[in-house]
Formats: sequence, structure tokens, C-alpha cells
Amino acid sequence: MTSENTSTTAELSALDRVQAAVNSGDLEATMAAIDRACAPDMIVSTPLKLRVSGAEAQKLVFKTLLAAFPDLHIHTEDRIVAGNKIVYRNVVTGTHQGVYMGVEPTGKKITYNEIFIVRLDGAGRIAQTWGVVDTATQMRQLGLIGGIEH
Repeated sequence: MTSENTSTTAELSALDRVQAAVNSGDLEATMAAIDRACAPDMIVSTPLKLRVSGAEAQKLVFKTLLAAFPDLHIHTEDRIVAGNKIVYRNVVTGTHQGVYMGVEPTGKKITYNEIFIVRLDGAGRIAQTWGVVDTATQMRQLGLIGGIEH
């Protein structure tokens, strides 16, 4: 399901460019896309304890993910636009080829879900994000926690 209105077409394009850059695995292109799409003082609302804030926090997240999962791919299943907010429901895949959360590379493939709400500022840049990422599935697929037996 995709619901869009014409007032956010440019903003969607900017967000789509960030996702395309991430999906290319090109860290430099990803950082440039974040610079274009994100307000420098954006608020990244996440349970992660980040040492930086603003767009630099967004960059740190993707530097970390791309270092650990160079083939990281984000596929948007649903995108809903309401006023200055966009909700994304994504499926993320990748192969664990670098250190991630202190875990040495396992070579294992992961697939997990995430939902993000993005608030845009008056200039159409990302002003705030709220995210829910299925880290339990990440950890289970990397062999760090057990699964539920049926």
C-alpha cells in the first residue's frame, strides 16, 4: 500500500535517494544523500545510545550498518503519507560481513522488519525520525539469542 499526496513528491524523492544510496552500498553516496535529505539538527528518536546527534547520528547509523552488512538492502513494503509525516514499513536484508554490536562477522544472512515515522520540516528535509527495528530477529539470526520453540 502506498498513499502519497503531491505536496510531498520532492520529499519522497529525497528519501528515496537516501534509500537508493544505502542499497547501492556506496558509503560516500549515502553520506551525501543524508546531507541533502536531513536537517543538520534533526532528531533521531531511537533506543540506540548514540554519541552524536542531528544528521551526524543518522550518518553513524548507516556507517555502522554498511560496515557490518555491505550488501544491506532496504525494501519498502508500505509507505503512508499524512501531512508532514511519512510512515515506512521496510524489510531489511544483508550478510553479516563486519563487526556489528561487538559481534565478529558470522557470514550469516539476516532479514528483519522495521517501521519508521519521518517528520519533515517546512523545507521538506527530515526533521525527526522515530523507528522500531526488530533487533531480536537480527540477534536470533546471528545466533546470539535462541528462538522460540514450537
